Amino acid sequence: MENNMLISTISFHLGDCLEIMKDLPDKSFDLAIVDPPYFSGPERRQFYGRRVSNIGVQRIYEKSEAWEVPNAEYFNELKRIARHYIVWGCNYFDYIFAHGRIIWDKCNGASSFSDCEIAATDLIESVRLFPFMWNGMMQGKSIANGRIMQGNKKLNEKRIHPTQKPVALYIWLLKNYAKEGWRILDTHLGSGSIAIACHELGFSLMGIEKDEHYYKSALKRLEQHRSQPKLFN
Repeated sequence: MENNMLISTISFHLGDCLEIMKDLPDKSFDLAIVDPPYFSGPERRQFYGRRVSNIGVQRIYEKSEAWEVPNAEYFNELKRIARHYIVWGCNYFDYIFAHGRIIWDKCNGASSFSDCEIAATDLIESVRLFPFMWNGMMQGKSIANGRIMQGNKKLNEKRIHPTQKPVALYIWLLKNYAKEGWRILDTHLGSGSIAIACHELGFSLMGIEKDEHYYKSALKRLEQHRSQPKLFN
């Protein structure tokens, strides 16, 4: 069953993205910015991350259902309903994408996690780099100063999803690659960072999320953000 929620120009859809996409007309969207899973990790550890505090080991992320790694059918549907795309994790998929690449440098130093993430796009033919620190409590200060750590930790984004990306990344993507009035699609909404970015910049968005816990968390996150002053002018 699919549940829908509309907030301003942002629509949230709870359901299987492939089944939803099959019902959409060709070129329904101008740009798909997606971050599909390339591994099925959540069922192995029940939750991501652990931290030790004065009250012991705590959960950071709630238990999630197993993730389904998309196949060629998913990408074919994505290209059918969207005129352009930005696909994160393209290096993990056995699928032919356009030559353009966007690199997100996480500026995470000696961390055991990947130094960067790679997206494929048909919007450019070259390679572009966006540096923005994203390593636990160490987060970038701003879009312009992403290599510099935010000094006031109270301004950090709250992490609610194991593969969460910063709002600043989506702000940068939309400002550089989306045109005014474009309709945006995200088939794996996750933490809802893209929804906040679209709200900030006035883009319409259809976000799809299969996991009910993260669907509700992303919705709550956007509602809380809308009650605060704008981050980006």
